[in-house]
Amino acid sequence: MLLSIGIFSSALAAQEKNQLQEVSMEDDLGNVSDEFQEHFFEALKQKAIENYDKALIELQICEKLQPDNAVVFFEMGKNYKFQKQYEKSIASLQQANRLKPNKLDILVQLMDSYKLQKEYDAAILIAKKLISFDENYFQELSVLYFESQQYNKLLSLLDQLDAKLGVSEFRYSMRQEIYKLTNNTSAEIQTLQESIKLNPENETTYLNLIFVYSKEGMTKEAFETAQQMQQRFPNSKVVHLALYKFYLESRDFEKAFISIKKVLGAEEIAADAKFKVLNDFVLFVRDNPQYEDKVKEVADIFADTEGDPLIYQKLGEFYMLKNDKELAISFFERGLSESIDNFELLKNTLLLQLDLNRFIEAAELSKNGLEIFPAQPILYLINGISLNKLQAYHQAEEILTFGLDYLLDDPQIMGDFFEQLSISYKGLGDVSKANEFQEKALKSKKTIN
Repeated sequence: MLLSIGIFSSALAAQEKNQLQEVSMEDDLGNVSDEFQEHFFEALKQKAIENYDKALIELQICEKLQPDNAVVFFEMGKNYKFQKQYEKSIASLQQANRLKPNKLDILVQLMDSYKLQKEYDAAILIAKKLISFDENYFQELSVLYFESQQYNKLLSLLDQLDAKLGVSEFRYSMRQEIYKLTNNTSAEIQTLQESIKLNPENETTYLNLIFVYSKEGMTKEAFETAQQMQQRFPNSKVVHLALYKFYLESRDFEKAFISIKKVLGAEEIAADAKFKVLNDFVLFVRDNPQYEDKVKEVADIFADTEGDPLIYQKLGEFYMLKNDKELAISFFERGLSESIDNFELLKNTLLLQLDLNRFIEAAELSKNGLEIFPAQPILYLINGISLNKLQAYHQAEEILTFGLDYLLDDPQIMGDFFEQLSISYKGLGDVSKANEFQEKALKSKKTIN
């Protein structure tokens, strides 16, 4: 998959962490006085507890005692770098390098400071020197070319490394990112084709090539690659991530449905990819309503595999947009049966139950919801509305009065509470209280307008 600059940097995290660890140069201290050692090791101690200012004060004393000691400037460079004073860090490390030329520890720190200061050309020169110590620094050189946007030099380097070391996933991903940034689609396709020839057992490469073909409108080539992938991996479910879309577009529904079920039931395919497949299917069904009976079937497959009731919420919201409230509520209620602690799903279901005059279900569900969300005023209101509709006025008055304690400064919901309390008192025969709350409701709603 395509990667970002940040991901490339993190790919080196373990290597860089090792490079930035405390580098022991105590053996290089040379013949020093006790006074020097006292201040030097105090500097190391202060650096260890991240008191860089104090560490630098101690090192400056050491510099006065021994102005030509490379280790002092080496430690100064590290402390300045930790303070993000990169120019001072570079100056100190350059002085250390002059006093002890081409020492690995100093060069690593100097390269890193140049990189942090975004002086990439200088960092690249040092990275090339470091390769003579360890060829793993080719990877650091690659990152520096990438971050400095020297893509032609980087591609040339990647070609050299592939020829020398063989193809690697890291270098392959770098190439893909370069092609993406430079919109060099033809080179990207050629690289993917060559990668398949070199390593035909990598499913991801086939999928990437199919994606590029599809993005460029090369449908025939994309479908042929998907078929080639299926021949290579006859038991693969991943290949159906590509095939289902071709079948939908060619209106070969039976094959599309088979592919969709395989994708949604595959444990090796990530949930976000499955959501995309399901969304494509739902959009297809929107234009082909004769297949609506299949939506629940594929949703159940997805939910059973992922254990994620969120899928029912998304399907319910989809059918709400189509104004198919009966189908929407069937998905909402299915989702709640597995996850009643989803407040958004709970609220949407209750509001739809009220809209469909399912007051018994709304009264029971809002009561259960209050056990989980006891401070949500909307649940008290819905419970009260449902009980009023069921003519359980005494229970409605109790729950609505109790819910008033959780009201925030929201005139709309406050007016709704007062209106429902007026209905409750009217049902109880208390006309005075009913009128009182009706007036409160009117007053509250006036503040909205």
